Amino acid sequence: MSEDHPLPLWAGRVVALLGIVLVALTLRQAVAAVSPILGDIRVDIPISDIGVGLLGTLPPILLAVSGFVAPRLARGIGLDGGIVLALLLMTLGHLVRAFAPGFVVLLVGSVVALAGTGIGNVLLPPIVRRYFPDRVALLTAVYACLVGVSTAVPAALAAPVAEQMGWRFSLGVWSVTSAVALVPWLVLIARERRQRLSDAVAVESQTPAVVTRLWRSRVALSITAVFSTSTMCTYAAFAWLPEILGDIAGSTPTEAGVLLAVTGIISVPWALIAPLLVARLRNVGWLIGAGIASFVLGYLGLLLAPTTLTLLWVLLIGSGSILFPINLVLINDRTRTQGGTVALSGFAQGIAYALGALGPLLVGLLHDVSGGWTLPLLFLLAVILVTIIPAITLAKPAFVEDELARDVPAGLA
Repeated sequence: MSEDHPLPLWAGRVVALLGIVLVALTLRQAVAAVSPILGDIRVDIPISDIGVGLLGTLPPILLAVSGFVAPRLARGIGLDGGIVLALLLMTLGHLVRAFAPGFVVLLVGSVVALAGTGIGNVLLPPIVRRYFPDRVALLTAVYACLVGVSTAVPAALAAPVAEQMGWRFSLGVWSVTSAVALVPWLVLIARERRQRLSDAVAVESQTPAVVTRLWRSRVALSITAVFSTSTMCTYAAFAWLPEILGDIAGSTPTEAGVLLAVTGIISVPWALIAPLLVARLRNVGWLIGAGIASFVLGYLGLLLAPTTLTLLWVLLIGSGSILFPINLVLINDRTRTQGGTVALSGFAQGIAYALGALGPLLVGLLHDVSGGWTLPLLFLLAVILVTIIPAITLAKPAFVEDELARDVPAGLA
């Protein structure tokens, strides 16, 4: 069934729909729940500045590692089983952090929770393809928005909850949401055991050949490049935008914090709109170009006129996040098989989050070297301009499996 003739969302798929929604709501809780209450944690658990930096570096590292591990898990235990494992790891990680007697255990809990987050990140696009092949764009739009919600809600509630109930409760309460998210997936596994087993066999038979040769696919490399550059710019904004605005635009800490929140708020409507546009536009290169232009104009505005129209420059930088949901749709849209989707999702997200971790580090290094923000902003401008090349490649529809099939020698085909 294609998106031209979609089935109703509730056509025998209510449990799967509920499962996807609940997983999306858990995918950023482990990332967002710690930093707002770090001061409270440090009262009970001594954490050095290096330890704080390590906690902040863990998310992109674990998301990157999970990008390469998740496809192997899918081959072994199937997509549904992989999601169940991801949710179990998230639940366990939240609880370990909540009861941590010291920094080492807190760190271990964070690793476990973020590993589950990374696995869920990679497996959710192929899960959408499996259960909603006729509604890929719509379901991608929904879960991309909910991922944003799963970032905002813990960030907003962590400190008030910690103030009333203590930081341990504030960290542990998110285990409830990931545990609840397990229920529909356990129902699906119990109901469709045979289908789950055949799914695991299908992924196992398709994924290894694809994974080992994705470096030869222009489509895979182009999607990975767009994912990587946008992730670098986004992580750099999370880490440094408030300080940049304070230094060059004269924003107060409160104003800078609000402006950073604006970048997250503006991403929500784009997360809804972008997947639907990808499904309808003949040339997706123009949509990627719009994301590139948003970042470029935002960076140029901060470079040339930081104190005038500051809100506009921030809105433009936030609008560049349209590239994230575009990539999520393209992972499904440019693969023909479930195994190909799993492989491409792990490949693109693994590399993108690894490079994304370098964004804040390089921006900080360039700031220290130059003593200002001009060089870091020029660096981010150069990074996003690189995306023009893969945007041109992705302008014409092509599929990963087709490219790899052409690459196979005739005697092996």
